[in-house]
Amino acid sequence: MQFEKSAFKFLQDLQKNNNRDWFTEYKPVFVNIQSKIKEVFLEMQENLEMHDEIEKMKIYRIYRDVRFSKDKTPYNPRFAVSFSRLGKHLRGGYFLQIKPGETLLGGGFWQPEKEDLQRIRKEIEQDASEFREILQDKEYLKYFGGQFGGDELKSAPRGFDKEHKDIDLLRKKGFVAIRNFTDAEVLDSNFLSELDVTFKALRPFFNLFSDVLTTNLNGESLV
Repeated sequence: MQFEKSAFKFLQDLQKNNNRDWFTEYKPVFVNIQSKIKEVFLEMQENLEMHDEIEKMKIYRIYRDVRFSKDKTPYNPRFAVSFSRLGKHLRGGYFLQIKPGETLLGGGFWQPEKEDLQRIRKEIEQDASEFREILQDKEYLKYFGGQFGGDELKSAPRGFDKEHKDIDLLRKKGFVAIRNFTDAEVLDSNFLSELDVTFKALRPFFNLFSDVLTTNLNGESLV
């Protein structure tokens, strides 16, 4: 199973005709494509469950909430899905966006809760060596370029030394790994396998953060 050219064509057309009249006319086309996309996402979940424990799958709606946005276009021309890991001990989640020219895979902690972010920062402040090891991991370097994506502060977070040797990590507001794909890669018959291999490369990252978020600074379990 794979993503079809018809799905890409629909998204490209929607980008050019992002209005309700056009979408209403082509709603039957969308419904048919959406059904096929869901089948692909379900296969992704099956692949993930071969090597991880997944709690739930969330398929994102194509309809945009424009109430508080300057961009009033009613639709988001993409197909997107996320998978949450199961249980208190398994932190982190997987994400995929299919969008012409902007397809990406992501994983990690995009907007962690305040308490979780503080816990991660305290761990980095005390000893960031294991975080650095993740960034230098062979598979992580191959697929994610040896960096954590996500927003960051311009200066040190409150209560942390702005001269700390790991200030680049302490400034992070989230910790995510991102891999971009070309349109040709998305339409390749091997794409789902490539996604799964990439998701597997996140495991050391998830293992470290799960350990940090389920223990205190002394390494004692909190769950």
